[in-house]
Amino acid sequence: MFLRAYRGLRTFRGQSSLGTWLYRIGVNVCLNRVAVKAPRTEAIEEHEHVDTKTESPVERVLRGERAVRVRAAIAQLPPKQRTTLILRIYHEMSHQEIADVVGSSVGAVKANVFHALQNLKKILE
Repeated sequence: MFLRAYRGLRTFRGQSSLGTWLYRIGVNVCLNRVAVKAPRTEAIEEHEHVDTKTESPVERVLRGERAVRVRAAIAQLPPKQRTTLILRIYHEMSHQEIADVVGSSVGAVKANVFHALQNLKKILE
């Protein structure tokens, strides 16, 4: 990714922030890799803010099993829905930031997140 950014630096037009431009390069690299390979469900890590010290071993196993199911369900989503959902939930990006990164409108991002959540609900039921 860094090599792509370095090579493309002279084409950076400044229409967005440098951070958004770099993030878009990262998203493109990931999307290209996903297009070449089958999606890997283990790529989405468990949420970092879980307090594992207070949960019992049974709760820890159940949480792990749920996480596996959710990652597998996310992997089944269409690419646009999967991308917007991951950026919104796991990276905690705003709708505007996601729209800038994926080159879409805020309305389209909101619709993709909404449909992704609806599809996840169906998959997980």
